[in-house]
Amino acid sequence: EVKLVESGGNSVQAGGSLRLSCVASGLTFSYSKLGWFRQAPGKEREGIAVIDNDGRTRYTEAVRGRFTISQDARDNAGTTLYLQMDSLKPGDSGMYFCAAGRWLELQPASFPYWGQGTQVTVSS
Repeated sequence: EVKLVESGGNSVQAGGSLRLSCVASGLTFSYSKLGWFRQAPGKEREGIAVIDNDGRTRYTEAVRGRFTISQDARDNAGTTLYLQMDSLKPGDSGMYFCAAGRWLELQPASFPYWGQGTQVTVSS
């Protein structure tokens, strides 16, 4: 069973940095793509960044150059996924989720496994 547990969310000032972590276990060959998604109040969940087993990545344009997705080497179907967030803006606020899925894409509907989320608040 795929299990995902996020941590690292906090409140920061605009221009600051945060690093989110997600401990992933139970990954399979089929569900090996990992991603970060966020949801602001009243808005739909959106894809931020995704990574595959070989380290290939995709980012949404709004965070390109400011956020970096990475992962530890995978071992026994597990790893720790990271999201380094720099130059944070108030618009980056929201609940951040990590998810596991089949494809290297940013569509939340393509990811069947989700963590509980960690809150990020950026104040101006």
